[in-house]
Amino acid sequence: MIKEIKKISNNNVDFLNLQENHISIQLSLDGFSFCIYNKIQEEIGVFAVYEFENNSNSPYKHLEQVKQLFDQEILLHIKYESVSVSHFNNLATQVPKAFFNKSNLKDYLQHTIKVLDNDYITYDEVWNSEIINVYIPFVNINNFLLDIYGTFIYKHSSTILIEKLLNKYKNLEGDFCFVNVSNTTFEIIVMKNTKFELFNSFSFVTKEDFIYYILFTAEQLNLNPEEFNLVLVGDIEKESELYTILYQYIRNIKFYEPTTFPSILNSISSHSNFTLLNQL
Repeated sequence: MIKEIKKISNNNVDFLNLQENHISIQLSLDGFSFCIYNKIQEEIGVFAVYEFENNSNSPYKHLEQVKQLFDQEILLHIKYESVSVSHFNNLATQVPKAFFNKSNLKDYLQHTIKVLDNDYITYDEVWNSEIINVYIPFVNINNFLLDIYGTFIYKHSSTILIEKLLNKYKNLEGDFCFVNVSNTTFEIIVMKNTKFELFNSFSFVTKEDFIYYILFTAEQLNLNPEEFNLVLVGDIEKESELYTILYQYIRNIKFYEPTTFPSILNSISSHSNFTLLNQL
């Protein structure tokens, strides 16, 4: 079953001249989101988020749900001038560029996740760092999208997250911990004195799980909860129980503030949907 969470349309954007439009897509096992951006008018035309319910984590079921969504959403069938796709999952690890060898992709991943013999493994270069992001994409969905759009650019969503945060905070001294929340998963990035220190992802059920993983990470990296800066991204609000429990243990908490944010999206938080909107 597919549930529409949010859909925002901008009647001022022209979809007739396809050379003007770009579509960004984000894939995850429990959902699908997309954003259409008109490059000439410099406006978002459509922003949409869907949730896949009762997903069995089967690649075949996942593909069926994506195909079902394409059957009901005509805008996804337009031949856009440019297409970008991000893959959101926990099947990624980072390797220092100095030690990276593309012949060893499986070796890098199998220390943290179970890798099957037929898994397709690829990598992204994190452009403003000395990091290579090695990961397993949703390759069957990629193949389906190739049939629809032809050539497109794809990355792991954590590549986009790391790139954008490193670029924005690269000149700020101090210790920063960034937490990107999505349903019952969150990603954590740590920067210490302008240097990338760590990326990890965790699944959680309760707010106690959530704060435990964050404080455990801080302890392992010698971050003082009274001193480090916690920056929140994604599906978390000040009124939520997740924020409330963070506030009990960590002194310096802020929400990510983009330099600019489209006025058409005023019904969502400017710190949400970070990796989808930063594909533009």
